Amino acid sequence: MRNITVILMSALVLQALVSATILASVQDAFSQLCISLKSILPVAAMMMLILGGVIYAAGQMLGAETRARANVWATACLTGALIAILIVVVAQPVLQIIYADAGTISCEVTV
Repeated sequence: MRNITVILMSALVLQALVSATILASVQDAFSQLCISLKSILPVAAMMMLILGGVIYAAGQMLGAETRARANVWATACLTGALIAILIVVVAQPVLQIIYADAGTISCEVTV
């Protein structure tokens, strides 16, 4: 689970770095990173909530040891989903504070 999270976060950072070389400005690169975060993380959070529910429900039908492990896994999924939602909420203000000299960072996700 942690390996997948590390891989996804690395992919987001690499996408921002590649965008920085293509877009030729720091403001556009961080705007692209913010847009990527707001596009990908809500979907990942919803999938983790569903996966946590499925794991919890499946664990209730099995033995005591497996039920305990399923509860831990479901709790980990819930925690990951809450952290993803927190990142989505604070991404733009934090990037704006850190890179204030780069100009306004827009996080407008177009559908």
